[in-house]
Formats: sequence, structure tokens, C-alpha cells
Amino acid sequence: MRVLSVQIDQAGYDKDHLILSDIAFSVNQGDLVGLIGPNGAGKSTTIKAILGVLNEFKGKIQIDSKQNKYAYIPEQPVLYDELTLWEHLELVAAVNDMDMNSFPRKANQLLKRFDLLAKRDDLPGSFSKGMKQKIMIIINMMIDCDLYIVDEPFVGLDPLATKEFLDLIEERREQGAGILLSTHVLDTAEKICNRFVMLHNGRLVAKGSLNEIRASCDLPKGSLFDCFYSILKRNGGAR
Repeated sequence: MRVLSVQIDQAGYDKDHLILSDIAFSVNQGDLVGLIGPNGAGKSTTIKAILGVLNEFKGKIQIDSKQNKYAYIPEQPVLYDELTLWEHLELVAAVNDMDMNSFPRKANQLLKRFDLLAKRDDLPGSFSKGMKQKIMIIINMMIDCDLYIVDEPFVGLDPLATKEFLDLIEERREQGAGILLSTHVLDTAEKICNRFVMLHNGRLVAKGSLNEIRASCDLPKGSLFDCFYSILKRNGGAR
């Protein structure tokens, strides 16, 4: 079953600044789809199109999930300086009508996994970039969704936090959630994603499983990086 269908005919920030065209892909239950491409390829703009925050958009975005609910982990953490870490979690629980009897247990488990239990009553203003990124992961993983949209989650995460995040992603996939993951970390993407969507200059240049992308590049044993480079070179984006 599909949890996300994307058809972007044209999209951008205004009529004179169109970034994307002719992009179509889907995310199914249990999928981990890697959204990849060089800087400026249109990955973040594609996510903004899915979220419905672009001024100019032609196409269709369909989210097939419970109550049209999804979770979004942005590249740049967004936190309130006047709220403690625990108060952030309480706010998320209230907004999403979580069972307040099970909320403390679930919140504390996630804080423990990401080594933030001792910081639960602290304000986030003094936290490092990596700690703030952990909070954004915890906030969104508290919510049981059919679709998770994740933008460059590995920036600032230490190896242990990265491992915990990947384990959480796998747990949610096993529960039937679909995940769209935008990342530059191709070696990690190759290991964890079952399908890929590759963008270049605001257009879709490849999609499918690694074996399908290898076949399109005539690189039967090539790594994702090898295929990435080959496709960019073929489209005039590599030197």
C-alpha cells in the first residue's frame, strides 16, 4: 500500500523562481526511499513541495495515512528557547492527542536511547547541534505515523546516536511505516534504503532499487556512489 504519491509538474518559490519539474515517485508501507542528489539538486525543495509550503506548485501530492498524519524531521532543528526538553515533549504529546498515561514511559525510553535523560529539564539554548538534532528525532519518533519525512538527519549526530536513529527507522519500517530520507551520506543510504530517487537540476534523473539503477548505468556491481557519479556525468553534472 502506498503512503505517499508525488507528482510534481512544476514547483518553486515564486513564478520567476521555479526549481522543480517532472518529478514523480511513491513511498510504500515498509519502504525506506533515499532522496539523493548533489547540492542544489532540489531535494529540500521537493520536501517543501510535499509539505505544501511552496508558493508555486503544480501537480499532486497524496498522503495515504491515518488522519493524513505524518512526521517531519527537518535538517535545521526548530526548538523553543523558553521550553525545557521535557516541555517540548509534553507539547508534542498534547498536540497529537497522545495517551498521557503511556507518554512518560515512551518519552523517557527515547531520551535514554539518545543519552538525553539527564537533560530533560534543561533549556535547549545551550545544547549542541547534535543534541538539538537528537531532540528533533525524539519529538517525531514519539508519534506513531504511517509516513516519516526526514531531511539530512545525520549532520551533527555522533556514531552512537546515528546507530540508535537507524535502529528506530528499522523498527518503524517493520511496523509498516514508509520513510522518505533525504541524505548526502551515500554509503549509509546504500546500506539502509531499498529504493532511491535521484535528482539533478530540479529533475528526476533515476529511481528504483540499487540493482535497477545499476542496470540503467551498466554498472552491475557498482556502488551507489559509482552510479551517482555516472548518472551526474551523463547529465552534465560531474567533471
